[in-house]
Amino acid sequence: MSPPVAPPGWSRWLVPPAALSVHLSIGQAYAWSVFKPPLESALGLSGTQSALPFQLGIVMLGLSAAFGGTLVERNGPRWAMTVALICFSSGFLLSALGAATEQYWLIVLGYGFVGGIGLGIGYISPVSTLIKWFPDRPGMATGIAIMGFGGGALIASPWSAQMLESFGSDNSGIALAFLVHGLAYAVFMTLGVLLIRVPRTAKPVEGAPSVSAGPQVSARGAVRTPQFWCLWIVLCMNVTAGIGILEKAAPMIKDFFADTSTPVSVSAAAGFVALLSAANMAGRIGWSSTSDLIGRKNIYRVYLGVGAVMYALLALFGDSSKPLFILCALVILSFYGGGFATIPAYLKDLFGTYQVGAIHGRLLTAWSTAGVLGPLIVNWIADRQEEAGKSGSSLYGLSFVIMIGLLVVGFVANELVRPVHVRHHIPAPREEAVDVQRQQPESA
Repeated sequence: MSPPVAPPGWSRWLVPPAALSVHLSIGQAYAWSVFKPPLESALGLSGTQSALPFQLGIVMLGLSAAFGGTLVERNGPRWAMTVALICFSSGFLLSALGAATEQYWLIVLGYGFVGGIGLGIGYISPVSTLIKWFPDRPGMATGIAIMGFGGGALIASPWSAQMLESFGSDNSGIALAFLVHGLAYAVFMTLGVLLIRVPRTAKPVEGAPSVSAGPQVSARGAVRTPQFWCLWIVLCMNVTAGIGILEKAAPMIKDFFADTSTPVSVSAAAGFVALLSAANMAGRIGWSSTSDLIGRKNIYRVYLGVGAVMYALLALFGDSSKPLFILCALVILSFYGGGFATIPAYLKDLFGTYQVGAIHGRLLTAWSTAGVLGPLIVNWIADRQEEAGKSGSSLYGLSFVIMIGLLVVGFVANELVRPVHVRHHIPAPREEAVDVQRQQPESA
């Protein structure tokens, strides 16, 4: 499927809504927890078993983005969005069949494996195109789209809960909810498939100031540079720090204030989770747009350096003040979202636009790693501390110290990032090389 070229006069501001239609849909992944209790009750699953589709989905997100990134660059955004639509919607339809027949392996296969491929291809599908449309503001452009992935759960969570209330929380009700999800997201993502366009040429688009093409590095060349692996560490450390709180947010705030005169209720803990989702979403557009003004390296200094300070405040004073605990957590989650949204622009600055989507896909393996690492650190240490007879905030002190150490590692990796050596650049087109040669004065 060849990418549709924008006709003369096409507004570049129509491209972000196309990207949002995909990212708001696949952002449903963050609302999987709504289905966990009904599945556990209807199919007799443990908490670990009911989490398997989500965990597999995140792993497949990273793997499909890494291995499919080059195909996305080669075939264009419409092809990628179509593949994402088919896989993500089919995943829900397979899950509906699994719930209806009480075959849980079909839900794991559908939502986790097939749907996870849709997550990965859909996540990277608009990145390269947005950067080419907005060479002057790549952080803002990618932030708008990736904001949708962070905010998708704000729509999907109440919507899914309402469907389960209307259809019932038994296996047939869950199956019907999965079916509606699959069909509704297929329609919504189709809007993005139909609306997406690529620029007519590589020249700056109308309304955008002239921007130098800069270095151009292939995806294969990028993974051979120290800059790529420094950014891999940066992203992995930043995501690990954020997801460590996000995955255990509700029980964490209850534990911190369980021994105080004002414990946190279940509804208040749920409200805290909603606030974290909002901070995650706001950080994706707010901090990534800020990176266009102060630079990518500087904004990651904020994410990692200030993030370490926030964790230190939580470890030292988090259980003494609810406002302080909530503020620090919100800042950390805004950095978590901002880190996701800023990384494509950082990659563009270092490696150019040539195969930035494929490079981004390979880098997302850091997310898969962090998705396992963050929850493992927080949960394993909390379980060990609880077995030792500790409670409250003491369950998390050691894990917070580890998070500070990881953020410091990420901070150092960010400081080591330098411009990519010219030997990794792809050769300039012959015509361009001739023009450059003609502009050079003849030697005497």
